[in-house]
Amino acid sequence: MTESQRERSPRSDAGELDTALAFLQFARHCLVKKLDGVSDADARRAMVPSGTSLAGLVRHSIDGEQYWFGLHLLGTGTEPDWEAHMSANPDESIPDLIARYLAASAAADEAIRGMRDPDGLSVGLVDGERKTLRWTVAHMTSETARHAGHADILRELIDGITGR
Repeated sequence: MTESQRERSPRSDAGELDTALAFLQFARHCLVKKLDGVSDADARRAMVPSGTSLAGLVRHSIDGEQYWFGLHLLGTGTEPDWEAHMSANPDESIPDLIARYLAASAAADEAIRGMRDPDGLSVGLVDGERKTLRWTVAHMTSETARHAGHADILRELIDGITGR
């Protein structure tokens, strides 16, 4: 099968945060592009027993961006509705959902750049400890890449399109 959505991974190696941010942005891009050319119905269709859909992955990722870079890192915002799992609001259009994800990602990037120091500590705790910006970016990159992989499988099930 041809990987019609395949792109090169980042080549940035300009510094710790620039490199980390480039890989996080790449993972985000890979997640969002899985919605390219997909109908609203297919974007919302649960393709696996867990009920996960492409739109649900994006909605969940909005919560992740806002939680980890807002509430956890900076102490701003509110706790997301984790009970929503991997579903999207049926009243929100897919373009609006993507716009919200891009806005949440941009706010997260601003938080990362504003903090600047990879050793800077979060306001929130994980297992009773404040975590570094480095840890938070690594955590979100791994989560986003994981969800982009889920999205890749869902997209392949929908129409055979593959590639990162």
